[in-house]
Amino acid sequence: MERRMESLAGKKLVGKRLKMTFAENRTFELWSNFMPRRKEIKNKIGTMLYSIQVYKPSFFNDFNPTAEFEKWAAVEVTDFDDVPGGMEPFILPAGLYAVFLYQGAASGAATAFRYIFGTWLPDSGYLLDDRPHFEILGEKYKNEDPGSEEELWIPVKRK
Repeated sequence: MERRMESLAGKKLVGKRLKMTFAENRTFELWSNFMPRRKEIKNKIGTMLYSIQVYKPSFFNDFNPTAEFEKWAAVEVTDFDDVPGGMEPFILPAGLYAVFLYQGAASGAATAFRYIFGTWLPDSGYLLDDRPHFEILGEKYKNEDPGSEEELWIPVKRK
C-alpha cells in the first residue's frame, strides 16, 4: 500500500456527527443525513469530503469493538461565519500524519487498517498520536466500487 508522510496545517470543517461503535456502525446513517444537505454550506473549499473519527486516547490500547467513538461527515470551509442549522464546526488540528492510499471497495478497508495498525505502525518508528483520524474522499472515491480510491490519514508522532 502506498504511503507518504504529511505535516498537515490545521483545517476548518463543517459537518454532522454521530456517536457509534465498530460493532454498531452508523456510517451509512451519518452520510445519508449529510450528503443531501452539504450544498447548504456556502463557504466550502474544494470538493473533498472528510470522514473523521475522534477516539478517546486509550481507544487503541485494548481494542474493543463496542467502545464508542465520534464520527463526522464534513467539508473544509474558509470560516465558521455561516454554519447551517443542524451542522457543527470542527477544527482538525495540525500535526504529522501517515497517509495511505487505499484502493478498493469501502467495505474492504478493514484489511488496510489491520495492516496499518498491526504491521506498519509497530515497525515504523512512529507512535499513534491523540488527534482525529480521517479519510479524504475525493473524485476517485466510488464507495463499493473495486476501483474506488481514498486516502487514510493516521495521526502519528516520532517514537
